[in-house]
Amino acid sequence: MAIDFKQLKTSLKGELFTDNTIRTLYATDASAYREMPLAVAIPKDEEDILLLIEFAIQNKTSVIPRTAGTSLAGQVVGNGIIVDVSKNFTKILELNKEEHWVRVQPGVIRDELNMYLKPHGLFFGPETSTANRAMIGGMVGNNSCGSNSVVYRSTREHLLEVKAILSDGSRAVFGALNLDEFHAKCESNTLEGNIYKTVRSLLSNADNQEEIRKEFPKKTVERRNTGYAIDMLLETAPFTAGEEDFNFCKLIAGSEGTLAFLTEIKLNVSPLPPKEVGLLCVHFNSIDEALRANLIGLKYSPSASELIDHYILECTKDNIEQSKNRFFVQGDPGAILVIEFCRENREDITAICKEVEADMRAAGLGYHFPLLFGNDSKKIWTLRKAGLGLLSNLPGDAKAVPVIEDTAVDVQDLPAFIREFNVILKQYNLYSVHYAHAGSGEIHLRPIINLKTVEGNELFHKIAEEIATLVKKYKGSLSGEHGDGRLRGEFIKQMVGEKNYALLKEVKKTFDPNNIFNPNKIVDTPPMNTMLRYVPGQQTPEFKTYFRYANQDVLQHAEQCNGSGDCRKTELSGGTMCPSFMATRNEKDTTRARANILREFLTNSTKANRFDHKEIKEVMDLCLSCKGCKSECPSNVDMAKLKAEFLQHYYDSNGVPFRSKLIANFSTSAKLGSIAPGIYNYMMKQPFISKMIKRIIGFATERSMPLLHEETLLSWYNEKIKTKTGKTKQSENDKLQVKTLEKHKTVYLFCDEFTNFNDTPIGIKTILLLEHLGYEVIIPYHLDSGRAPMSKGMLKKAKVFANRNVELLHPLVSEVRPLIGIEPSAILSFRDEYPDLVEDKLHEASRELAKHVYMIDEFIALEIEKGNIHKEQFTTEHKEIKLHGHCQQKSVGSLDYTVKVLSFPANYTVETIPSGCCGMAGSFGYEKEHYALSVQVSELVLMPFVRKQPESVIIAAPGTSCRHQIKDGAHRKALHPVEVLYEALLK
Repeated sequence: MAIDFKQLKTSLKGELFTDNTIRTLYATDASAYREMPLAVAIPKDEEDILLLIEFAIQNKTSVIPRTAGTSLAGQVVGNGIIVDVSKNFTKILELNKEEHWVRVQPGVIRDELNMYLKPHGLFFGPETSTANRAMIGGMVGNNSCGSNSVVYRSTREHLLEVKAILSDGSRAVFGALNLDEFHAKCESNTLEGNIYKTVRSLLSNADNQEEIRKEFPKKTVERRNTGYAIDMLLETAPFTAGEEDFNFCKLIAGSEGTLAFLTEIKLNVSPLPPKEVGLLCVHFNSIDEALRANLIGLKYSPSASELIDHYILECTKDNIEQSKNRFFVQGDPGAILVIEFCRENREDITAICKEVEADMRAAGLGYHFPLLFGNDSKKIWTLRKAGLGLLSNLPGDAKAVPVIEDTAVDVQDLPAFIREFNVILKQYNLYSVHYAHAGSGEIHLRPIINLKTVEGNELFHKIAEEIATLVKKYKGSLSGEHGDGRLRGEFIKQMVGEKNYALLKEVKKTFDPNNIFNPNKIVDTPPMNTMLRYVPGQQTPEFKTYFRYANQDVLQHAEQCNGSGDCRKTELSGGTMCPSFMATRNEKDTTRARANILREFLTNSTKANRFDHKEIKEVMDLCLSCKGCKSECPSNVDMAKLKAEFLQHYYDSNGVPFRSKLIANFSTSAKLGSIAPGIYNYMMKQPFISKMIKRIIGFATERSMPLLHEETLLSWYNEKIKTKTGKTKQSENDKLQVKTLEKHKTVYLFCDEFTNFNDTPIGIKTILLLEHLGYEVIIPYHLDSGRAPMSKGMLKKAKVFANRNVELLHPLVSEVRPLIGIEPSAILSFRDEYPDLVEDKLHEASRELAKHVYMIDEFIALEIEKGNIHKEQFTTEHKEIKLHGHCQQKSVGSLDYTVKVLSFPANYTVETIPSGCCGMAGSFGYEKEHYALSVQVSELVLMPFVRKQPESVIIAAPGTSCRHQIKDGAHRKALHPVEVLYEALLK
């Protein structure tokens, strides 16, 4: 019988979703699993959680607690009600600096907790690779740790107390109890009392004690999450004399939300580590060498020892963001061991590292020993942490799958364990990626398997069986930090023995007799190769697409998203991705959600046009096409590209909306308006007429409209060249063989449509600046950039512009005569979208052209490096500049060039504003249904920062949309970097 949610929906203060779209988005996490939930709830407070538990009891269903959804073992995938506390349970409730503890709600992000603690000289030690979006509730559920676990161990060691709602709706507080308090709890006739009573009975039994100590992982394996931690409870005062007080938190850590619903968490926090950090990045010829050297490194008490293998290093070569972090790599090492030392000064670290190097070289291990400090060390950790996402970039359907990626053994056993592990894989003609926590005896091992095939599905299970047997041989733990979930639950009986497994089931039954909390995880788990994202043997048709997708199709590009949730970081962590999520904090508005919805329908749709689904359109709607994901997502999922692809296919079946056509034809409208710009501008500024026009178009009436300049850049330029060529205007047949002056270089300037009609003064200053610096500037004949139609998904129209511009400009542009652009989104189209959009016959020409295309600030910075531009050409007066970077520039190019150019005048200082997307995103911020979100995004960082600046400070922004947003939101005029540099010239 279907469950009726109407009454529950009206009773909740929060939100409840039963529609297919939201349920689909919550059907996966960061694991290989997929199962449609019954519903998704976003509770507002504890009373909402209680209502949901009571509803589950009455309707014989379950609740599945969820925070960021970055679990790797399917912990938050299930067919009950997903209860997402990530949006509303985000408060830091209390800090006791003297006693070193903090009390938080489960939705507090680990890195943001540490931002709060830092001014108090404290921090929460355990660090996951997902720390900028991983939440404390999830870290408790999985008993998370990370690279620094050799010092700070796991979350369990820091968990002091929790407040929880039990499976009958009663509330409990679990914390440390002395013997009298423990026995008193056992006398209560409540569910809580029965829990204490049962556990006391189970763990007091001598046979049980013997069996636990015999079968559970050995104590020297510090990372152990095998089943429920009854082995840890056994080593407390009621059962083992002289041990620490009993605390159920030891059991709750790693219980994956299967025992109780946590509402508050009290954590131990530590003093900040020494400020000086050094990374010894030792290069080896093989993984085996690295693991043997790891034992040497550990003798010197490092704070971390992390492995990066050659597969990860290969992946980083082609990743836009991570390729910049490879600066320390020499040659092609088989593995790199990153050994971290924290001390009070660099001298101490340097001395230790010299000893480590000498010790390793004496053993014949390692060939390159770079020692890195400061920002360089941060880049290395970024590279290591990106490992998981980078593995998704493997072309084709075979991927590095999470199946045996969390095994942990005694660190002394690790070299032998890995050798045996690789022998097993070789028997199946498999190879594995090796990376992560060598110092703790845990390497993340991911064999390359195609789960879309029947053979791959069977192999997934077979490898798990084989490695479980190997881990048992070494008395290790099948899970070191990622948890059991439904991935490893099947093998827990094998890992701890039948008697102990029966004890684990008894624990679950005692806490949760009706199986309300996250069932079928840890115990009673179905086979681990069922309910996967991919059905074995599934057939997916070939897709005819408008964009190219290198070495893959459009579905495979969407599938690169492995759910790691990098798009869930907030503005406090910095970066661009994902502005819509940063503003709304809704899972639906993440890059991950958009990839999930595409994957779902492109895989399972029965329509001829698989893109023709309103559900996809709904989830794609708030994507600002900022391009942040293209560089910041470790998997390089280019959601702007996917959104444009989707929209064109959707239009193919449903037609193009009027407003989209109007925006796509921006330059046509602007050209008409430029006949009488005064009349056009009057209409855009006159309140009544302007509002009427905006309402007709579908623009927000609150938004100001961009105005036309009194003359276009091309008309100004044509007047300028008349004296040189005798021609009064450009034509397509004009080869523009203009005699160059005796200057450094001739450059071609791309006259984009936005600069041409709206920002003419910037275009003029660009030409004058370049001429003053010694360059001849030619505007060749070309068409619009196609950015406007591209932004609205009108790829057929954009392709016309792309094809023609490549045909026109490829014969002219070269290394000695580059093409330079002013508006980032227009000029970067040549490097970003054009090569994947143009016809096949123009593909190579487009790629060749892209090599010689630069933003104006890039070009000037490179010329400065060549010594062609000198400081003496600029003023020496003092100026302070705050720079807001353009999203596509940050993704495809770099802000470093802009900073270099703006700080080139002797006394100019530049600070990059720590903002992501400005929220305007071309036409997005004008559209009436998007205006509020656009403003909300801008208010995260950018607008508050700009408003605080005195008038003497220059606000710089390369993007025309960014400057417009700043004008509307902060009532400040932002300048293009060209304007700043032009004004700095000694004329």
